[in-house]
Amino acid sequence: MLMVKVVKTGRRSGLFSFLCIFLMKICIMDYDWAKELNCAVTVCDTEGVILYMNEKSKATFSGRGELIGKNLKDCHKPESWEHIQRMIASGESNSYTISKNGQKKLIYQTPWYKEGVVAGLVELSIVVPEEMPHFIR
Repeated sequence: MLMVKVVKTGRRSGLFSFLCIFLMKICIMDYDWAKELNCAVTVCDTEGVILYMNEKSKATFSGRGELIGKNLKDCHKPESWEHIQRMIASGESNSYTISKNGQKKLIYQTPWYKEGVVAGLVELSIVVPEEMPHFIR
């Protein structure tokens, strides 16, 4: 197992950021299954640092530049950031729908775990039709 110690210095060089992200993506997790998934997948760690965005997620947030390695705190209102922190601390999930750019989306946020401990959050953003069948089973 490769162990990497990251020391926070207050600023990062471009190469250092690239290496950290590369190591996180290659050594810790394999996201190939999500790369071309037909919904946006965004993954962060327990500090809110974005570890992964699939192609759909990158396209959704393309106007904000490169977000991998950035913190969710910088992308959300204070009340949203507090909610993210609560989900990480408690292990609770969150789901809701939104309308954005003429599309209705289901947003599902849930913790991901490593060895039984919350390691961060995964957000799925799925375009859904305005009217959907609902089945009772």
